[in-house]
Amino acid sequence: MSGQGFHVHGPHDHELEHAASHAEHHPAPGHDSGRRSMTNQIAVCTAVIATVGAVFAYMGGLTQANAGLYKNNAGIKKTEAANQWNYFQSKSTKQSLAEFARDTSPDDRRQAWQDKIARYEKEKGEILLVAQKLEEESRAWDRQSDVQLHQHHRWAQATTALQVSIALAAMALLTRKKWLEWGMLGVAAGGLVVGALAALHI
Repeated sequence: MSGQGFHVHGPHDHELEHAASHAEHHPAPGHDSGRRSMTNQIAVCTAVIATVGAVFAYMGGLTQANAGLYKNNAGIKKTEAANQWNYFQSKSTKQSLAEFARDTSPDDRRQAWQDKIARYEKEKGEILLVAQKLEEESRAWDRQSDVQLHQHHRWAQATTALQVSIALAAMALLTRKKWLEWGMLGVAAGGLVVGALAALHI
């Protein structure tokens, strides 16, 4: 099964098909309705598991893509915040120079410099608010990215469990071992639980 949601036949898929075909066309001695029932049950379970696995694989790919997108957004906001802090520093430098000029100017020029200082102080306050807002947005995107990445890991674990379950189904069909059928169901149930945890953001 690929990341894009297309189904790619693996070795276990071919074994399943072969085992089912062999059981249907070449029944073993003493073959009874119980064994036929077992084959049918495993075939149906495998189809259901493969379908759910395809959904889980899609969700895994989606959350991985979202995690990368959100991390990229966080980087963009962080760069914008850094630009604002540089702008803030530039205004601080201009304010310091204006204060020096005010302190060394004749009395008739001091008010003009004081007005510039007040303007720079006001501009710095506005820039500070923008920079802080951008930093908070960057942190928010980072948090969302982490949530999506955690979900991706859950979906990947669930998908892997279902793939193992399908492999056990193939082995159960080939060997006619009941414990392998139970193993298939157990691993599939575990995969469904992990998938539910992913859906619930746990």
